[in-house]
Amino acid sequence: MLEKIKNNPKLLEFIRFVIVGVGATILHYGIYLTLEHGLHFNYNLAYTLGYILSFIFNFFASTFFTFKTEANAQNGFKFASAHLINYFVHMFLLNIFIFIGIPDGIAPIFVFPIAIILNFFMVRFALKK
Repeated sequence: MLEKIKNNPKLLEFIRFVIVGVGATILHYGIYLTLEHGLHFNYNLAYTLGYILSFIFNFFASTFFTFKTEANAQNGFKFASAHLINYFVHMFLLNIFIFIGIPDGIAPIFVFPIAIILNFFMVRFALKK
């Protein structure tokens, strides 16, 4: 089993993506909760600041660890473009879930699985040739 995983570069890439994604998601959610519930920021602002900080972590981790590419201006622009689209998906879903009555403290838990799947394909397209 481990030999099959080692010999499958796409599967290894996906596993690395999941590791980085989990780290970025924990960072994002931690910042969101700290700002929104701890410091009483507006949930949209708290979510945005968490997204920006996790984006910075995610760019470098995705570039060097997940996709093993260069951290250059071109990749940065493509990565940022993919994440800009993903940011709007996040914000749309967050506000929809809150609007339908999901508490703002747990609404991101419903957003993350949907946005992460979309993000994998956009980031992979942005960073891979």
